[in-house]
Amino acid sequence: MERSNTNRHRSLHYPLPLRRDGSGRDDNKETMIYSKEINVSSQGVCDLIDISPQVEATLAESKIKNGLVTVFVAGSTAGVTTIEYEPGLVEDFKKLMERLVPQRESYAHDSKWGDGNGFSHIRASLLGPSVSVPVKDSQMQIGTWQQITVVDFDNRPRDRKVVIQVMGEG
Repeated sequence: MERSNTNRHRSLHYPLPLRRDGSGRDDNKETMIYSKEINVSSQGVCDLIDISPQVEATLAESKIKNGLVTVFVAGSTAGVTTIEYEPGLVEDFKKLMERLVPQRESYAHDSKWGDGNGFSHIRASLLGPSVSVPVKDSQMQIGTWQQITVVDFDNRPRDRKVVIQVMGEG
Protein backbone atom coordinates (compact mmCIF):
# COMPACT_ATOMS: atom_id res chain seq x y z
CA MET A 1 0.00 0.00 0.00
CA GLU A 2 1.38 3.38 -0.97
CA ARG A 3 1.31 6.29 1.37
CA SER A 4 -0.64 9.26 0.21
CA ASN A 5 -0.51 12.55 1.97
CA THR A 6 -3.35 14.38 0.25
CA ASN A 7 -4.18 17.93 1.01
CA ARG A 8 -7.96 17.57 1.33
CA HIS A 9 -8.44 20.30 3.83
CA ARG A 10 -10.57 22.96 5.32
CA SER A 11 -8.69 26.19 5.97
CA LEU A 12 -9.67 28.99 8.30
CA HIS A 13 -7.91 32.33 8.49
CA TYR A 14 -9.29 35.08 10.66
CA PRO A 15 -8.12 37.71 13.13
CA LEU A 16 -8.49 37.04 16.82
CA PRO A 17 -8.20 39.83 19.40
CA LEU A 18 -5.88 39.07 22.29
CA ARG A 19 -7.74 41.09 24.93
CA ARG A 20 -10.93 39.76 26.44
CA ASP A 21 -12.57 43.15 25.90
CA GLY A 22 -12.13 42.71 22.14
CA SER A 23 -10.03 45.85 21.73
CA GLY A 24 -7.02 44.05 20.23
CA ARG A 25 -3.40 44.83 20.99
CA ASP A 26 -1.79 48.18 21.64
CA ASP A 27 0.60 47.86 18.67
CA ASN A 28 -2.31 47.27 16.25
CA LYS A 29 -1.01 43.84 15.22
CA GLU A 30 -3.74 41.27 14.98
CA THR A 31 -3.46 37.70 16.10
CA MET A 32 -4.62 35.22 13.50
CA ILE A 33 -5.50 31.54 13.45
CA TYR A 34 -4.99 29.43 10.33
CA SER A 35 -6.13 25.80 10.28
CA LYS A 36 -5.71 23.07 7.71
CA GLU A 37 -6.57 19.36 7.67
CA ILE A 38 -4.47 16.82 5.79
CA ASN A 39 -4.97 13.10 5.34
CA VAL A 40 -2.14 10.70 6.01
CA SER A 41 -2.26 7.04 4.99
CA SER A 42 -0.31 4.59 7.11
CA GLN A 43 0.61 0.94 7.33
CA GLY A 44 -0.27 0.80 11.05
CA VAL A 45 1.69 -1.12 13.73
CA CYS A 46 4.07 1.71 14.69
CA ASP A 47 4.33 3.34 11.26
CA LEU A 48 6.17 6.68 11.51
CA ILE A 49 5.36 9.26 8.84
CA ASP A 50 7.34 12.49 8.46
CA ILE A 51 4.85 15.31 7.88
CA SER A 52 7.31 18.19 8.32
CA PRO A 53 6.96 19.31 4.67
CA GLN A 54 3.17 19.59 5.01
CA VAL A 55 3.51 21.50 8.30
CA GLU A 56 6.06 23.90 6.73
CA ALA A 57 3.78 24.44 3.72
CA THR A 58 0.83 25.19 5.99
CA LEU A 59 2.94 27.66 7.97
CA ALA A 60 3.91 29.44 4.72
CA GLU A 61 0.25 29.56 3.58
CA SER A 62 -0.78 31.06 6.91
CA LYS A 63 1.35 34.20 6.46
CA ILE A 64 1.92 34.10 10.23
CA LYS A 65 5.38 35.32 11.21
CA ASN A 66 5.50 34.78 14.97
CA GLY A 67 3.43 32.43 17.07
CA LEU A 68 2.83 28.74 17.49
CA VAL A 69 2.05 25.81 15.21
CA THR A 70 0.17 22.85 16.67
CA VAL A 71 -0.16 19.47 14.96
CA PHE A 72 -2.95 17.16 16.17
CA VAL A 73 -3.91 13.69 14.94
CA ALA A 74 -7.52 12.59 15.38
CA GLY A 75 -7.98 9.06 16.73
CA SER A 76 -7.09 7.15 19.87
CA THR A 77 -4.54 4.81 18.26
CA ALA A 78 -2.15 7.38 16.78
CA GLY A 79 0.14 10.08 18.13
CA VAL A 80 2.42 12.94 17.09
CA THR A 81 6.01 13.57 18.12
CA THR A 82 9.32 14.96 16.92
CA ILE A 83 12.24 12.73 16.08
CA GLU A 84 15.32 12.66 13.89
CA TYR A 85 13.57 10.82 11.09
CA GLU A 86 16.26 8.40 9.93
CA PRO A 87 16.06 4.60 9.58
CA GLY A 88 18.12 3.79 12.68
CA LEU A 89 16.07 5.93 15.06
CA VAL A 90 12.80 4.85 13.44
CA GLU A 91 13.75 1.22 14.13
CA ASP A 92 14.90 2.06 17.67
CA PHE A 93 11.58 3.82 18.34
CA LYS A 94 9.61 0.78 17.16
CA LYS A 95 11.69 -1.54 19.36
CA LEU A 96 11.19 0.74 22.36
CA MET A 97 7.42 0.74 21.91
CA GLU A 98 7.40 -3.05 21.64
CA ARG A 99 9.38 -3.33 24.89
CA LEU A 100 7.14 -0.82 26.70
CA VAL A 101 3.77 -2.07 25.41
CA PRO A 102 4.11 -5.48 23.72
CA GLN A 103 1.69 -6.17 20.87
CA ARG A 104 1.26 -9.85 21.77
CA GLU A 105 0.30 -9.13 25.40
CA SER A 106 -3.27 -9.70 26.56
CA TYR A 107 -5.24 -6.46 27.14
CA ALA A 108 -8.66 -6.01 28.75
CA HIS A 109 -9.65 -3.77 25.83
CA ASP A 110 -9.20 -6.72 23.46
CA SER A 111 -11.45 -8.93 25.61
CA LYS A 112 -14.22 -6.34 25.57
CA TRP A 113 -14.05 -5.26 21.92
CA GLY A 114 -12.31 -8.18 20.17
CA ASP A 115 -10.33 -5.93 17.84
CA GLY A 116 -6.85 -6.83 19.11
CA ASN A 117 -5.61 -3.25 19.29
CA GLY A 118 -5.44 -2.62 23.03
CA PHE A 119 -1.68 -2.14 22.71
CA SER A 120 -2.32 0.58 20.10
CA HIS A 121 -4.48 2.63 22.44
CA ILE A 122 -1.92 2.42 25.26
CA ARG A 123 1.01 3.37 23.02
CA ALA A 124 -0.92 6.33 21.60
CA SER A 125 -1.87 7.55 25.06
CA LEU A 126 1.79 7.45 26.13
CA LEU A 127 2.90 9.48 23.11
CA GLY A 128 0.00 11.95 22.99
CA PRO A 129 -2.05 13.26 20.05
CA SER A 130 -0.30 16.58 19.45
CA VAL A 131 2.86 18.65 19.45
CA SER A 132 3.30 22.44 19.46
CA VAL A 133 6.30 24.28 18.03
CA PRO A 134 7.16 27.97 18.38
CA VAL A 135 7.30 30.04 15.19
CA LYS A 136 9.70 32.97 14.81
CA ASP A 137 10.21 34.98 11.62
CA SER A 138 7.98 32.52 9.70
CA GLN A 139 10.19 29.55 10.69
CA MET A 140 9.47 26.66 13.03
CA GLN A 141 11.96 26.71 15.87
CA ILE A 142 12.96 23.05 15.60
CA GLY A 143 16.41 21.53 15.55
CA THR A 144 18.31 20.79 12.36
CA TRP A 145 17.60 17.05 12.57
CA GLN A 146 14.16 17.29 14.18
CA GLN A 147 11.11 16.35 12.14
CA ILE A 148 7.41 16.24 13.04
CA THR A 149 6.00 12.76 12.67
CA VAL A 150 2.64 11.05 12.94
CA VAL A 151 2.93 7.61 14.51
CA ASP A 152 0.13 5.15 13.76
CA PHE A 153 0.01 2.36 16.33
CA ASP A 154 -3.16 0.61 15.14
CA ASN A 155 -2.99 -3.03 14.09
CA ARG A 156 -4.03 -2.29 10.49
CA PRO A 157 -3.49 0.33 7.78
CA ARG A 158 -5.41 3.54 8.40
CA ASP A 159 -6.17 6.91 6.87
CA ARG A 160 -5.60 9.58 9.49
CA LYS A 161 -6.93 13.14 9.71
CA VAL A 162 -4.24 15.51 10.91
CA VAL A 163 -5.08 19.09 11.91
CA ILE A 164 -2.36 21.71 11.55
CA GLN A 165 -3.17 24.99 13.28
CA VAL A 166 -1.00 28.11 13.25
CA MET A 167 -1.69 30.95 15.70
CA GLY A 168 0.14 34.22 15.89
CA GLU A 169 0.71 37.55 14.26
CA GLY A 170 1.33 38.25 10.60
